[in-house]
Amino acid sequence: MNLIEGILYTGIFVFAATGALKARTHQMDIFGAMVVAFATAYGGGTIRDLLIGVRPVNWVNDYLALGLVVSAVLIIFLLKTNLARFRRTLFFTDAIGLGMFTAGGIERSLAYGINEGYAVIMGVMSATFGGLIADMICGEVPNLLKKGELYATACAIGAVIYILLKKAGLEYNLGLFICVVIIVGIRIFSKRKRVHLPEI
Repeated sequence: MNLIEGILYTGIFVFAATGALKARTHQMDIFGAMVVAFATAYGGGTIRDLLIGVRPVNWVNDYLALGLVVSAVLIIFLLKTNLARFRRTLFFTDAIGLGMFTAGGIERSLAYGINEGYAVIMGVMSATFGGLIADMICGEVPNLLKKGELYATACAIGAVIYILLKKAGLEYNLGLFICVVIIVGIRIFSKRKRVHLPEI
C-alpha cells in the first residue's frame, strides 16, 4: 500500500465515523448509520471516478474499504458519550477527512491524466460531495452550502497550495501533509472565528 492509498483508506474510515456520528445525532438505527456512513465515505469518490472515467469506481470489489466503513460504524455504536461531545468529535473528524480526501482526490485525478486545474476541482468534490449526500439523507442543509463555514473553500485553498508545492518540486509526502494540515487548520479557524464568504 502506497501513501496515497493509505490517505484514502484513512479518509474512508474517518468519513464513515463522521457519517455514523451524524446518524446518531438523528437517532437512527444501526442500518441507517451504515447507509449514512457509506454515503459519507464513498459519495465524493464515486462521483469523482464517474466524472474522470474510472471503471469500476473506487470502492467496487474493495473489501478493505467496506470493512473500514463497517468497523467505523461498529466503533461508534459501541462508544457511549454525551451528545455535545459527539458534535465536537463530528466536526474534528469531518475536518480531518476533508483534508485527506482532497489530497487523495487530487492525486487520483492526476494519475488518470486529469490536468491540474480540474484535479483541484476533483479533489474538492472528493472531499465534500459525500458529506453533501449524507446531509441530504439526514434532511439537513449541507455544510457545503451553509453560510458562515469555509467548507469547500478550505479544500480549494489547500488543493491549490498542494498543486503549487508540487510544481515547485517539494517532496511528495511533505506536500501531502501540508495540504491536509492547511485544510484542517482553515476549517477549524473559520469555525471558531466565524470567518465566512460574503453573501451574493
